[in-house]
Amino acid sequence: MNPDYVNQLWMRYKEQGDEKAREELILHYAGLVKYVANRLAINLSSAVEVDELYSYGVEGLIDAVEKFDHQRNIKFETYAITRIRGAIIDGLRSMDWVPVSIRQKSKELEKVYSRLEAKLGRAASDEEVAEEMGIDLEKLNKILREVAVTTIISLEDFYAGEEGEEKKKRWADIIEDGDSINALEILELTETKEILARAIAKLPEKEKLVIYLYYYEGLTLKEIGAVLNLSESRISQLHTKAILRLRGSLGKKKQQII
Repeated sequence: MNPDYVNQLWMRYKEQGDEKAREELILHYAGLVKYVANRLAINLSSAVEVDELYSYGVEGLIDAVEKFDHQRNIKFETYAITRIRGAIIDGLRSMDWVPVSIRQKSKELEKVYSRLEAKLGRAASDEEVAEEMGIDLEKLNKILREVAVTTIISLEDFYAGEEGEEKKKRWADIIEDGDSINALEILELTETKEILARAIAKLPEKEKLVIYLYYYEGLTLKEIGAVLNLSESRISQLHTKAILRLRGSLGKKKQQII
């Protein structure tokens, strides 16, 4: 679709309330839903249908179209992808599709990485993590495969607070509405980003590269595997370990501010 025509659609919808223009915008940007859903689906178990992700994602797209301020110097695609991803993740949370036992294992691993790396002052190796947990490497790798599904929720989705807290907010929501930001929220958000940046810098090189290619370059795990000449399952494991380490770092931050 011609960019000038798209701009006209935004003006017709936002300034004149033209519902037909709204529908055209939703159809025009529908490909974003497929893009986000397919990326998230890579790490999900077969228990979740991709069509369900599409359904949640469409809700996010509609919400993005309705709330987007076309007069601000923000690219809609960037804004919408965050909204679509958030809607899909909220949908997954409402489904409660991850078994409690897997969540518990994920939380345990986060604590182990956090505790061990604080003591070592560096990233812990697989051997050190296995020893800390009193298990062998085969068992550790099995646990990492099991908890991989819990790492699809990006570190950027939420800051502070524990699971289920009503006060927990998305970073994107805070950034988006300047009128709602108070000084404490800005400080907390800035501190969290700084801690996250430092934690990423301390990751083992391969894990750091996977995080960069997945979150900053937008590659899928399969595409990253092709770049690094590693199997998709190996890339998934590197991604899982990186996220567990990073969550552990953010977890320490939460404890410090409580």
